[in-house]
Amino acid sequence: MVTADARVTRRMTLLEAAAKADELAQSGAERELATLRQQWDDEVEASARSADYRERAVAYRAIGQFRFRQKIELLRRGLDDESPAARGSALVSVQLLSKGNPGIVNQMRPLLHTLATADSNQAVRRLAIVCLRNGSPQRETVVLLNGLAEDDEQDAELRRAARAVAGELRKRAGAKL
Repeated sequence: MVTADARVTRRMTLLEAAAKADELAQSGAERELATLRQQWDDEVEASARSADYRERAVAYRAIGQFRFRQKIELLRRGLDDESPAARGSALVSVQLLSKGNPGIVNQMRPLLHTLATADSNQAVRRLAIVCLRNGSPQRETVVLLNGLAEDDEQDAELRRAARAVAGELRKRAGAKL
């Protein structure tokens, strides 16, 4: 019979730690989140540099779940990743980190514009459009999104997302645009 004390405790995976970090962030447990961030910082960095796109995707997603605002440059690298899964995970983190902080989207706006208009993966394009929602309402972004929304050659979901985000940005901008 194996007692509880004799069991070997399994180390959490990055995926599990990131989920725990997200729970802590949502509950406002800043001290515990900071401790978890510190414990997993090197692992996130190493996974983001992995040759395996699945590990990179988990790492880029974890940046947002851990609320690692100091890893914006690493996320930027994720937006240029060869893997659509990794690019998509990086975009999910950009979207999460930019809620209430438009500076992140504003810093990455040209790259987000490129992803929204030219990425080979439709899901990545839609995620880039969703990220633009959290940025400051800029005229060039609204014009770009309106162009996508009106282009009959674009995917219907992409057009719908572009139309919705352009409308929200115009509404937030008021008379400025």
